[in-house]
Amino acid sequence: MPYQCLVVRTKADWDSYVKRAHNYEVYHTWYYHSLNMEGEPVLFTYEEEDLFIAFPLIKRNILGSSHYDMTSVYGYAGPISNVDFKDISQSTIQCFKFEFSNFLEAEQCVSAFTRLYPFLNQHYLLEHIGGVYPNGSTIYMDLSLSIEEQRSRYDKRLKRQIKKLREMGYVIKNTVDESEIAEFTKMYHKNMDRLGASKSYYFDEKYFTGLLNSNEFENELVLIYDGTEMICGALILVSENVVRNHLSATSEKYLKESPSKLLTDEISLIGRRLGKKIFHLGGGVGGKEDSLFQFKSYFSDLRVNDRIWCYVSDQHIYNELLHQNGFELNQKSTYFPAYRQTKA
Repeated sequence: MPYQCLVVRTKADWDSYVKRAHNYEVYHTWYYHSLNMEGEPVLFTYEEEDLFIAFPLIKRNILGSSHYDMTSVYGYAGPISNVDFKDISQSTIQCFKFEFSNFLEAEQCVSAFTRLYPFLNQHYLLEHIGGVYPNGSTIYMDLSLSIEEQRSRYDKRLKRQIKKLREMGYVIKNTVDESEIAEFTKMYHKNMDRLGASKSYYFDEKYFTGLLNSNEFENELVLIYDGTEMICGALILVSENVVRNHLSATSEKYLKESPSKLLTDEISLIGRRLGKKIFHLGGGVGGKEDSLFQFKSYFSDLRVNDRIWCYVSDQHIYNELLHQNGFELNQKSTYFPAYRQTKA
């Protein structure tokens, strides 16, 4: 069957694929990729007859090498298509694999990585190219349920706490005001300081402002105030079917009150108001069932598998880079690509 492949780097062409996809997220858009500072956004596309597969990635330099690698943006990305991946034939998958490998070779890329979007069947495509690996599970709410039914499923103590928080007289508001975005960014950075987060989590004010660009997205910055004091907030991403708390923060002074519980309940109401089907709460850090995962589990018992995809396209150069950085090939290591890990 005849097919064609293109490498897209322009906004108009990129988003024309995204808008025609069977399902997609904010994470797949050109604009979201343009906010990434790690490398160059690229979209590999494969088309045959009425079918297309589009794979958004970030092309990164490898320090001390003339080669590159591909990674995904922060969040849930991976390939998209105008059909369900489970309905794509094996012959098409094999053609895609062949052309995608050629694309990586032409771009001088040694490896590729992405975190998969859990509400698409991307693993049907990618398990034939490299490896798809479990990364724990993530939690979501079904917004087709009534709010009463949803709250009846909350942890009993949580339900009481949210009721009490709603009685506190806090003000909940949406905003695109520059001064409030700046204040939220400062609160977010203080949260990252307190948690000892890595540098990659320190998103700047420009990043938050960009994601609130009404010409591109329906995203909202939801803030909670105690009088005139900002005490909690979240940047929520709004996609075709899904709403999610992308990045959030709480004032250290109010940690004991935990207004983030009220905020999470409120986001579920916003999702319903916007006609969305799912509120994706996400999982723990690095796929672990940690305190963050535990917090989210108080709101819902609905789970979906989280997966990552890893592919070494040039094993010889990959091994050379390992050796160059003082590492040996370790089949038990889960760090990918291994040559980017830092020595303890």
